Amino acid sequence: MKKLLRSDGVQAFLGWVLGTYLRLILRTVRWTHENLDAVEPVLADDSRGAIALFWHGRIPLCLATAPQWWRKRTKALISPSADGEFIARALDMSGFPAIRVSSAKKGDAAKARQAVAAIREATQWVAGGGALVVTPDGPRGPNEVIAAGSLQIARRSGQAVYLMGIAAAPAAQMQGTWDKVMWAAPFGRGSVVWDGPLFVPPDADEAAIAALVADWSARLSAATRRAEALAAR
Repeated sequence: MKKLLRSDGVQAFLGWVLGTYLRLILRTVRWTHENLDAVEPVLADDSRGAIALFWHGRIPLCLATAPQWWRKRTKALISPSADGEFIARALDMSGFPAIRVSSAKKGDAAKARQAVAAIREATQWVAGGGALVVTPDGPRGPNEVIAAGSLQIARRSGQAVYLMGIAAAPAAQMQGTWDKVMWAAPFGRGSVVWDGPLFVPPDADEAAIAALVADWSARLSAATRRAEALAAR
């Protein structure tokens, strides 16, 4: 079964299904934005890069932010896993090509080299004025905990980070998945809550990065809960 799911044909089909759903939700849900002015300066300036973070469980809603990020050269940081493959295809359908990065396990030198190369590519992209969209708790979790990689990109590139809380109602939330993924119903209401710009100091050490991880994880979760409350009104 795993081999079948990883086949190119199945991945292409799943990518098409997800990509079609993403565009349906973008077009039929009544989306509102809170604090959108915070991101306007970076959207209007091609020389300024940006890193945009939202939780993995909100991937089915993520095109709510597409009208903003279509204004810049934007890529998505995606895992090379089977799930990541069809997600990458779905996002590519909507104009967001992928940079593929994996979290290497201890002792896996090949994956470690691939991860370093992907982080370097992402850093150069953002430093050159591009935008990078990241689900910082993916691909394996823990849920709603930011991994340090996105902050390292921010530190090395010197560019701003924006947090995006996304929610919709009515919606089904799958409690049996690690990320509690949310699927919105068409023709409902949706909300995006923006927070930022945030920056990682260039001299931030491991302790400073860890403190920012805790703070920004809490802020992104707060923005997500705020989006849920707005969508439910």
